Formats: sequence, C-alpha cells, structure tokens
Amino acid sequence: MNGLSKESVTWVDVPGEMAGQRIDNFLLRLLKGVPKSHVYRILRSGEVRVNSRRAAPTLKLQEGDRLRIPPIRTAEAAPRVARTGPRPNLPILLEDASLLAIDKPAGVAVHGGSGISEGVIEALRADRPAEPFLELVHRLDRETSGVLLLARRRGALVDLHAQIREGQTDKRYLALVRGHMTGGTRKIDLPLTRHLLEGGDRRVTVDPQGQPSKTLVKPLARHGGFTLVEAQLLTGRTHQIRVHLAHIGFPICGDDKYGDFTLNKTLAREGLKRMFLHAAKLVFRHPVSGTEVIVQAPLPPELQAFLARADGAGKSAP
Repeated sequence: MNGLSKESVTWVDVPGEMAGQRIDNFLLRLLKGVPKSHVYRILRSGEVRVNSRRAAPTLKLQEGDRLRIPPIRTAEAAPRVARTGPRPNLPILLEDASLLAIDKPAGVAVHGGSGISEGVIEALRADRPAEPFLELVHRLDRETSGVLLLARRRGALVDLHAQIREGQTDKRYLALVRGHMTGGTRKIDLPLTRHLLEGGDRRVTVDPQGQPSKTLVKPLARHGGFTLVEAQLLTGRTHQIRVHLAHIGFPICGDDKYGDFTLNKTLAREGLKRMFLHAAKLVFRHPVSGTEVIVQAPLPPELQAFLARADGAGKSAP
C-alpha cells in the first residue's frame, strides 16, 4: 500500500499534481486494495484528518495539505486477482511532463472491472510505480484500437476534460462499413439512449428522448463490397459511431453488438476477427503551452491486410 503503515499513523503531504482532487478519490488511489467501504468508514469516523481537522469525503485537497491516515488493517484488503496472460503492448505516441498518449490495441479494455482483472490504466500504473498521477482523459471501447490519451498532472486532466465538454477537441476514427456509401460528408444527428441489460452488458439505441448525439461521416474509399469511412465525433456518447452507422444502414464490419452478425461470421473466416474501428487522430490544445497537438495512430497491420484482401476479392469478382 505504497509504504503506509499497518501498525501506526501515517502522514502524507499532498503534492502539487494532486491539488484539486477530492479526498475520497485521493485515498481510494492511495489505499490500493483496501475496500471502498473501509475508506469511507475512516473518513466518516474522523480517523482521517487534513491539517488536523476532520474532512468530508467531498473535500478538495490543496498542495501542501497534510493528511493523517490511521493504521490500515491488511486483513480487510480485497484479494488481488492474478493477471492471466502477458501484459499488453502499449506503444507510446506522445509523452511529456503533462501527457501520455498510447496506441491502444483492440481487445484490451481501458480499465479493469466486469470480469477484467487489468486494463490499460492498471497496466500503465503497474509499469510506472513511481508515477504520482496517471488518469484516463477519455475512453475507447475494448474492441476499438488507436489513440488513447492520459494525463500525468491533475491540472492537465481538468483542462482536457473542459476542452472535451466545450467541443474543442477533434476526434477522427476510421471504420469499414458494409456496402457502398456515396456522396460527401454527411451529418448524423440522432439522439441516443443507453440501456443496461441483465448481466451488466450495455446497449445503446436511437431514441427521440435520448441525449443529443452528432457524428460527421465521410466516405474515403471503396474496398470490394465495403466502404472505408472517416467518422468525426461532435459529441461523445457511448457506442455513438457504431449505433449511428448501423442505424443508417452501414454497420461496422466485425461489430458484435450492432453489426451484421451473419456477415461477421463470414468476415471472421476471411481473417477479420475484430471490429474494424480505429481511433486514428486526436487534436487538442496542450494544457500547458496552449499549442495545438495532433496525435495519430497508424491503421493496425491486421486491418491493412484485410483491406488488401477485400481489394483483391473485388478485382476478381465477375
């Protein structure tokens, strides 16, 4: 538990990069493996003190605050789940004192949970034990590859979240869809509602009463019986690109939730064993320098190979 004592009180000084964080979130990160219920219990009981005073769970910490943390009984710690398989390869696309951008592979969740013992954030924290702060700026679906941005400073995280809320970032995805999409850029403006199914699985549907959801879609090239499109998110709803494209009759190849399931079985036999959706480009303002930052991730080799096979099949068709 990061050197915290099991027998006596521990004193922790809040570093600058943690300023502005709620004390409950700070403790949950610091006391890895300790049940959340126990963390809130020591807060409510007053055993945790900030500058010698009791603290509500919602208190926002400031740089230099001194925390008193009581002895933590390891018997109450949740059992650790052993990792199965090798740690995923996470190529670095950009790194500086405030930011870290990686090229996330398909099939890797961004965080653990729902039966997943370790995601990208847990793997990166394990590989960087001395890193004082590392948080996801945004998320990608497990089966989506490409640019994933993380913050190494709390101030950077707050700034980037504000940019996302205010529509000041530019996210571009590449997707291969069934059929031939023609014309130029089209705007898909369809509100979406999220549903939680039995077992915890999520589904999203087009719903007039749902949240406003907008995507710009531009056809780039035909590949056999498919079209490679660029999708630009104007809002950031769960599964937005997948649901929007499926609703207008162009499901993403390999999409096991909203796609053409019969086609997906055929595509798997032909070598496409994942969803063809890739976060290719992210543009934002650097939270410190204010300069424009462009981060790009190349199309993965397995997707490039499938496009080549689709082109070959199209040429050989009568």
